[in-house]
Amino acid sequence: MTPEAPSADAQDVTILGGGLAGLCLALQLRQRHPDLRIRVLERRQHPVPEAAFKIGESSVEIGAEYFGQVLGLQPHLDHDHIIKFGFRFFFSDQQNEIDRCVELGASQSLPTGSWQIDRGRFENFLAGRARSQGIDLRTAASVRSWRLGDDKQAHSVTWQEGDRTEQAETRWLVDASGRAGLLKRQLGLAADNGHRVNSVWFRVKGRIEIDTWSDCSEWQARCRPPERWRSTNHLVGDGYWVWLIPLASGSHSVGIVCDADKHPLERMRSFELAMAWLAERQPRLVRALEPMKEQVQDFGFLRHLSYGCKQVFSSQRWALTGEAGAFLDPFYSPGSDFIAIANTYICRLIEKDLAGEPWAPYAQVYEQLFFSFYDSTLAMYKGQYHLFGRPDVLPLKVLWDYSYYWGVLGPMFFARRLDDLPSLSRLREDLAGAKALNLSMQHKFAEWGHRAAAASGTAPSAFLDQASLPWFAELNRALRDPLNDSQFRARLRDNLQRLRDLAAEIEQSFNQRPRRTPPAASISPNGLLPPTWRT
Repeated sequence: MTPEAPSADAQDVTILGGGLAGLCLALQLRQRHPDLRIRVLERRQHPVPEAAFKIGESSVEIGAEYFGQVLGLQPHLDHDHIIKFGFRFFFSDQQNEIDRCVELGASQSLPTGSWQIDRGRFENFLAGRARSQGIDLRTAASVRSWRLGDDKQAHSVTWQEGDRTEQAETRWLVDASGRAGLLKRQLGLAADNGHRVNSVWFRVKGRIEIDTWSDCSEWQARCRPPERWRSTNHLVGDGYWVWLIPLASGSHSVGIVCDADKHPLERMRSFELAMAWLAERQPRLVRALEPMKEQVQDFGFLRHLSYGCKQVFSSQRWALTGEAGAFLDPFYSPGSDFIAIANTYICRLIEKDLAGEPWAPYAQVYEQLFFSFYDSTLAMYKGQYHLFGRPDVLPLKVLWDYSYYWGVLGPMFFARRLDDLPSLSRLREDLAGAKALNLSMQHKFAEWGHRAAAASGTAPSAFLDQASLPWFAELNRALRDPLNDSQFRARLRDNLQRLRDLAAEIEQSFNQRPRRTPPAASISPNGLLPPTWRT
C-alpha cells in the first residue's frame, strides 16, 4: 500500500454513503447552492445491478413528492419506473383462491400518486446526475476513519480507493451509510425502539400477474383497467404480511415481514425455507412462483430491522440521514419519506450556517420535529402486527393511518412547511391534539384486534374500495393544492376536525359490533364510513 496521500481539498459537505439518502441530499444541496463543495464517499463500485440490489422499492406520497418535485426527477421516474396503483391488501392467509377473500384497495388510481422504484436503476441515475452537476462522487471508496472537530475546527475524513489512501477536511459531515451507521456506532447513538420484526426477501425475473389469479368476472371488474399488479400488493395473515412489488427492469420483488416472536426468522432464512413457509400460508403465491424458481435473482434477510436513534442532528455540524439514523418498518413504505424529511432539515441547517445565521439552536428544534414524526409513525406499527390477520380491524386502521398521513404530515411536506416554525408554532396545540388522538386510536386498534372474531380464512369475500370514499380521495388530491400561510393553517385544522369525526365513527362502529346493532343505526351524521366498512 502506498503512503498516505497529502490532504485533498477541503469540502463544505462530505456525505458518507452514496445510496438513496446520500445522493438525494447531495443533489438537493447542489440544487440550492451551485457553488457548494460536496463530496460523496460510496463503498460500492458503480454502476450497481438493477433489480437485485436493495429493498425499499415502493414509494408513497411524501417520498414521491420529494423525488419528483423537490429534486425534479419526475421525467425519469415516469419513464424508467412503474407508476404505482396505490396500496392493496388481500386477507389471503391459507386461501387457494384470491377472489374468495377480503380485498382492500382502490378501483382506480387516486389523484396524488407515487412509483415502484427499481433501486439499482434509480441509484445509477442519481449517481450520473450527481457527477454531471459537479458533485465529487467517489465510488469503491471505503471510509477508514474520521475525526469530529469542535465548534470552530473542521472535521476530517480518511478513506481508501484501491491502494490509495486520502484524507480531507470538511465543514459538515453527514452520515448516509445505511445500516452500517458509521457515526451512530462511534458516538453510541443506537436506540432500541421496542418494535420486533424480521424480514426476508428475494427478487425473481418475470412478472407476478396477480390479475390472472382468478377468472371470476366480478373480481376482474373491481379494477378497470385490471392492473392490480402495479400496486404494492400485500398478502396478509396473523402476525405477518407479504409484499409483491413490480420493477420496471422486468423483475418482481417478494418479501415477508413478520412479528419476530410469532414467526421466527429461522423458519424462513433461505429461499427453500421461505417457499415452504409461504406454501403453508399463501399457497396461491407459491403456485405463481413455481415457474420462476429457476429465475431467483437474490435472497436476503434482516433480523430486528426496526430501530431508533438518540440523535440525528448536531450543532457541531454533523447529521444522520436515512437508515444511518432510524428505521421504522417497511409497511406503508416510510423509508423514502423520512429521507425526505431528514434531508430537508439538513439542507436548512447547512444553509443557515453558510449564511452566517445563528443556526445551532435550530438543530435541536428540527430534531424534536423529526422525532415527533417518527414517534407518531412508530405507533402505527408497534404492537399492531396481530391486526394483519383481522379483516374486521385492519381495513379501518389502514383508513385511519392514511387519513392521518394525508391530513397532517403530508400537507406539511407538500406545502413546504416542515421548517416553517412560525406556522407550526401557531398550530402547536392542534398538532399535539392530533398526535394524542393518533396514539389513542392505535391503542384502540390493538385492543380491538385482540377481541375474539372470525379468522381471516372464514371472512366473506368483499371489496373495500377506497376510491369510493369521496372524502378519502379528496384528502389525497388536496395534497397538491398550493397554499399560502393562512390557507395552510386552515387546511390543517379542517383535516384535524375530519380526523376527530373519523375517530368517533370508527369507535362507534366497534362499540356497536358486540350488540349487533344494524350497520346504519346510530351512526354519526358525518357519514364517513359506509355500511360495508362498518360491518
